Amino acid sequence: MGRAVAVFVALGSFITTLLGGYAALRIGSYRNLVLGLAAGLMLGAVGFDLLPEALSAGSWVLSGIPAPLVAFVAGFLVLHIIEHTVGIHRGQTSDDADVVQTPAVGLLAASGLVAHSVMDGFAIGAAFQAGTGVGAVVAVAVIGHDFADGFNTYTITSLYGNDRRRALTLLAADAVAPVAGAALTLAVTIPHRLLDVYLGFFAGFLMYLASADVLPRAHTGRRTLATLACTIGAVLFMFVIVGLAS
Repeated sequence: MGRAVAVFVALGSFITTLLGGYAALRIGSYRNLVLGLAAGLMLGAVGFDLLPEALSAGSWVLSGIPAPLVAFVAGFLVLHIIEHTVGIHRGQTSDDADVVQTPAVGLLAASGLVAHSVMDGFAIGAAFQAGTGVGAVVAVAVIGHDFADGFNTYTITSLYGNDRRRALTLLAADAVAPVAGAALTLAVTIPHRLLDVYLGFFAGFLMYLASADVLPRAHTGRRTLATLACTIGAVLFMFVIVGLAS
């Protein structure tokens, strides 16, 4: 019974993900503020959600270091190497013409967010297996933070030169993903070690995007203080949302 309820509850994530993407679409004219907000949401997701979740269970150790942390550094370096190998940036300036558009990177990052949303839904299903109370708490946190996922999915896809149709397609996939993840708990159990390593790797991937790419672009041009306020506000938002599940 709990598993079936989890699939229904995951529909809330479907709605909030679409609302997040819609918000990113509607306020796109305030580009710097949008990017500052997206960066804060990404940083909050890494620090308060992805890494703690990856390290919460007893993960295996490599040379005395938890495997998820090794994967975190690997994820950061992989995107760094890809960026500099294909020459994504000529330089960080206020002129978008100086930025080489690389749609594949946006699609890769957005696909990672979709995969993470599948695991969000899986987390809802697993929590309801543990009990209705636990499931309700986790569901509230996931539904709230999937607004950020929807916002980031649309923003990141568009940021790297993909057209609106692709951005909306990825947004739709991200909205469906939590429902699919919750449905997976009806039949599948993901090995914790594999899940933890993936979360660590994706956390490193997002950290690089937020710190080395999105934030520098957010602080070009005007509205620097407002952009900073958006970033800090987004981090605090993630702190509160994720804290609801603790």
